[in-house]
Amino acid sequence: MTPSADLPGAVILTGSFPVIRRNPLYLDELTGRGLRILVITAEAYRDQASAAMAAPDNPASQITEIAYVTGDFTVQGAFLAGAVAHATAWRAKYHLVGAYAVGDYLAEPTGLLCDALGVPSPGLRASRACRSKYLQRWYVPELSPPSLTIPAGERGSTDLSGVSYPAVVKPAARASSSGVETVRDEAELRERLAGYPDHEVVLVEQKVIGPEYSVESLVQHGGIVFASVTGKETTDSHARTFVELAHSVPTADDGVRERVLAANRALLTALAFADGIAHSEWRVGQDGTPRLMEIAGRTPGDGLLVLYHLATGAPLEPEIIRIALGETASYPRPSRYARQVYLEHEPGELADVTVDWPGLAPVWIGSSGVWPDILPGAPDDAPTLRAVLVHQPRGTELGPLTSSDDRSVSFFIDAATPGELDELEKRVRAAVTIEVTAR
Repeated sequence: MTPSADLPGAVILTGSFPVIRRNPLYLDELTGRGLRILVITAEAYRDQASAAMAAPDNPASQITEIAYVTGDFTVQGAFLAGAVAHATAWRAKYHLVGAYAVGDYLAEPTGLLCDALGVPSPGLRASRACRSKYLQRWYVPELSPPSLTIPAGERGSTDLSGVSYPAVVKPAARASSSGVETVRDEAELRERLAGYPDHEVVLVEQKVIGPEYSVESLVQHGGIVFASVTGKETTDSHARTFVELAHSVPTADDGVRERVLAANRALLTALAFADGIAHSEWRVGQDGTPRLMEIAGRTPGDGLLVLYHLATGAPLEPEIIRIALGETASYPRPSRYARQVYLEHEPGELADVTVDWPGLAPVWIGSSGVWPDILPGAPDDAPTLRAVLVHQPRGTELGPLTSSDDRSVSFFIDAATPGELDELEKRVRAAVTIEVTAR
């Protein structure tokens, strides 16, 4: 059936249902325009999505229809057929005026849907390459560390003699730092390669030793509307893994900001990134050159949307929706410094979290995944602790941080200067206690 303007207008949102529910501004923006909201998410979220949509006071009740797709998160393209099948059915019922990928695993299918519908998107090249670490190395070798792509089924025959150590081994299609580790020699590399499922493509690359950053870019018609550098800390400082422990918006490292932004511009140009938000990650080595870790063509993860709201006083979600609908977007520069810190924990069963801070108690997110409203203050506010979040239910068995899903507690702070932010972080760290029961 040919789409018709006589049909009700609708927009497709794709990705993790908890992330969509956690950012209700997407839903509010679309409802305010009189558009129907269609969601494609994983089958694993069916129960919680159904319950949320049925509750009149839940923002998810604004969703008109939701479709569930099945597949293996570690297999590229696993969700494509399901996304196309559901979108095909919707195209007969609605006038689809836009689609946007909130999360990684449906970003490539969303780009294909947008291409067929003729609506704004990152573009086919960007939508594909942003979901594949080895394709990113293929398109921009000059921005990347030396790397080796090992296709599935060729691990036993691949020549590893050219790998420089320490090296980093990465499953090419995963997200949330899952499976990413440092190896120190060929024996460790071969042992780690043997631990991945047979179907996974693996990227091995020279480790870039130095600070890590991300860049959040709003791009419209191929031009950068807004871009800012975020400082990052990961478990790599003391472990072999790369789980993110802190995000600072914007980075206080003035000496590297322009170099990272220039590299990010070159990357977006090489990928022909057209419309959307891009989240690129970089490391700056001892030679001062930014090297690409990866790029995603979707909303930045963790609490970065909250941090930009705290730093600028304006939410990012309305501008993302404007770009998806072809409306003119803009965004202000940060006027404060904001940070999210994930606290490390001792192994054991999560018993309690306490915060010794006047007027503030921890918010238990648990299995619901719903975050509280964390709103900005004034640009001249005193250094402020905005929220402490507990991301795991009480009784969860806490273990080593091997991926983002293993983290248990985080807090949000903001201040007028980087120095004030650092001092506030020290005070908050001392005030938060994670109580675990050893087994």
